[in-house]
Amino acid sequence: MEKRRLGRAGHLSTVAIFGAAAFWDVTPAEAEATMETVIAAGVNHIDVAPSYGQAEERLGPILATERGRFFLGCKTMERTKAGAATELRRSLERLRVDAFDLYQIHAVTTLADLDAATGPGGALEAILDARAEGLTRYIGITGHGVDAPVIYLEAFRRFDFDSVLFPINYVQYANPTYHANAEALIRECRARDVGTMIIKSIARSPWGDPPKDYTTWYRPFDTAEQIQTAVNFALSQDVTGLCTAGDIKLLPLVLDACEHFTPLTKEQQEALIAEGAQQYTPLFA
Repeated sequence: MEKRRLGRAGHLSTVAIFGAAAFWDVTPAEAEATMETVIAAGVNHIDVAPSYGQAEERLGPILATERGRFFLGCKTMERTKAGAATELRRSLERLRVDAFDLYQIHAVTTLADLDAATGPGGALEAILDARAEGLTRYIGITGHGVDAPVIYLEAFRRFDFDSVLFPINYVQYANPTYHANAEALIRECRARDVGTMIIKSIARSPWGDPPKDYTTWYRPFDTAEQIQTAVNFALSQDVTGLCTAGDIKLLPLVLDACEHFTPLTKEQQEALIAEGAQQYTPLFA
């Protein structure tokens, strides 16, 4: 599988980053079998958070013996220094590791969130302390929503983050404002040598009324052809890689699509964006 440099962190991450949100509600046996698939595919980067259900508990026994295989990113939704410091240490215990490679302020979806996390007494202070203690090497910011790219551009004015994680898919890019802002963020990341990770790459639409067939919080594309197309689009952007979908049933299809990634021309990308505008509904309006 292709590897790309995670900005100034220097890690050559596989373009498929295991999104441990897929472990929201799985058995230990399911988690072990899934990680065997992840390892067999050569994936070398994990993204996890304490807000992902059972993910930390399920990953812990695996990381206790396999930590050396992976660049490990974790997150906090806490906004205060005290809350973030407590949650970071709890995650280390659950995951059975001594330190993270990357620790991120998670789900920053409004400027108010950003103000709280980066202001006096905010979560960023706890993460800086953790870095000084050797509990993380790099600091990132993550989130979603239609304003995500603008918020992270503002975040860079406040702190020199090492990584960003935000949504890209061809359906969302049918929103011209989001498209333009996302491209501006990617250019800024490139200029700053910031690792750029993508979520929601196979999002088709909000769930709406149909029964939810997957543990993803969006309705995903779920055929091999659809997922290959969506992955090709996401990885054709100037990004490090994408986090795999939050459902273990979709994981093999996403891994296969990443292994067979084929870059799209600008014309092909524009055609997909036009198709998305006509056939699907963006996750974020």
